[in-house]
Amino acid sequence: MYQKRINEYGITVGRLPRGSRNKITDVAGVLVGHKTIDNEQNKTGVTVIVPAPGNVYDQKLPAAAFVWNGYGKTAGLMQIDELGVLETPIALTNTMNVGLVWDGLVEYAARQCAQDGIELYSLNPVVGECNDSRINNILHRAVQPEHVLEAIESASADFEEGAVGAGRGTICHGLKGGVGSASRVVMLDGKKYTLGVLAQSNHGKLEDLTVDGMRLGEGLAVRDLGVTANRGSTIIVMATDLPCSPRQLGRILRRASVGLARLGSYVAHGSGEVMIGFTTARRIPNRPTSDILPSQEMNEIRIDLAFRAIAEATEEAVLNSMVCAEPCPRLDGETVHSLKEFL
Repeated sequence: MYQKRINEYGITVGRLPRGSRNKITDVAGVLVGHKTIDNEQNKTGVTVIVPAPGNVYDQKLPAAAFVWNGYGKTAGLMQIDELGVLETPIALTNTMNVGLVWDGLVEYAARQCAQDGIELYSLNPVVGECNDSRINNILHRAVQPEHVLEAIESASADFEEGAVGAGRGTICHGLKGGVGSASRVVMLDGKKYTLGVLAQSNHGKLEDLTVDGMRLGEGLAVRDLGVTANRGSTIIVMATDLPCSPRQLGRILRRASVGLARLGSYVAHGSGEVMIGFTTARRIPNRPTSDILPSQEMNEIRIDLAFRAIAEATEEAVLNSMVCAEPCPRLDGETVHSLKEFL
């Protein structure tokens, strides 16, 4: 499905080259799937990032998380902080659906481990959330565990952006938010590495919106477009094939905040900004055959390249989430407009 993305409006974000798709799935092995719920009362869904082929519980990935503002209900961060590994796909949904989506990830892992003959006795599902209650009747908890399985089943390298999946009911800088993605390519020791971002955008005030260095939101705010509250959260998921330790992943994730700040976010009280990231550069066996495991990490003298990459990719991913989203009615009947109407 063709979608007009932010660069096609003549807006270029940053300096680094993009990946071939300019999506998180430019990192080899990463797939993304959606399940969208769209009816009169419920406009919500689930988006799942499948981080690598095979059984992620049995072959884990180095991971990290960063909470810029903790007004959120994301599940699974405590164990990531402690152990530095990811062992399930990452699911994104609405605030009140975290539990049911968590159940869906458990069911997926249970089925996969049973099929692979692996004993599953503990699991750390990772579920991020945004509050979409201005567009979606959030108390219905419309996303069910089977919807998570459907999203995983549909996961692919080329996925839709905008008001789909977990982004169906989100609002960003007073305009329609959604799910968006972008990627950047960096060179280390003569080899190409990729860093990709997927954003579930649901933050910011209209008057603060800055696009391509222009304070676009100030001019739009005088039109009284009807959405003024700065609440709801934004989740940033980063994938990379750079060889990184969990500590380095955490350092890189912190720079996603630069991309959000460039757009005009000041991280409001009611907006939980959470970043989750992993590297596919190596797998960590659940059943190791050796007491010592090999590991590589990038030279931190060169880590500024990754800092720039995530800042640029985050900014562009949020903009893609907005321009790929169509206008949408709120539950109160008012319209949430799309950024593309004003570019």
